Amino acid sequence: MTDPALAPSSPAADAAGAARRPTVLVTGATRGIGRAVLEELAADHHLIVGGRDAEAVAAVVAELPSAQPFVAELTDAEQIAAAVDALRLPHGLDGLVHSAGVLVSGRLEDLEPAAWERSFAINVTAVAALTRLLLPALRTARGTVVTINSGNGFTAKAGGGAYAASKFALRALTDALREEERAAGVRVTSVHPGRVATDMQRELRNFEQGEYREQDYVAPSTVAATVGLALRMGDEASLDVLSVRPR
Repeated sequence: MTDPALAPSSPAADAAGAARRPTVLVTGATRGIGRAVLEELAADHHLIVGGRDAEAVAAVVAELPSAQPFVAELTDAEQIAAAVDALRLPHGLDGLVHSAGVLVSGRLEDLEPAAWERSFAINVTAVAALTRLLLPALRTARGTVVTINSGNGFTAKAGGGAYAASKFALRALTDALREEERAAGVRVTSVHPGRVATDMQRELRNFEQGEYREQDYVAPSTVAATVGLALRMGDEASLDVLSVRPR
């Protein structure tokens, strides 16, 4: 059976546009919040599964009703460009969800410049680079860009300066992009989860030398539901900034 999102464009297909699944690319999609976003959208979207491990991406694609792979190291400009060039987007791109990210922890006195560069390369520069390449497709579909930011995009704590600085910068990026693309009809949503029950949270609790208690944190599916809300928002509205915190 041919996936409708991958089938060649035709007048008949265009006339049946209401039946077309919106196409959304999700980075960091093989685990954590990214994987939960796929599950949130699987029933009514065609999903482009982003990740750097080809086998892991293929395994996720095989589990979804309508999906294709997007394999690239997001800090490699040539790989990103090649992966974008290989995409088939006859109707443009309805959504781009930036879920890939890295946690860099440590006090200022302990962090070498390379740690700061790694934090910004993945959490900020890669987001900007991929979004830039996909802007024409997003404009065509009047699509939505969603960045998975953090509560640390608003406040910073001891030992979290490098991570928080990258998330502050990501918030600035999304604020600027929202204004730049408003006239083109591209919406930009910044989702700021608090502590979420993911592998990254385990890593953070290990750095803090504390116990990881899954019940204390927001479920990835809850964050994914907010992403679904932003993507399914009526054309007349935009969900600009949303904070999701543990009770």
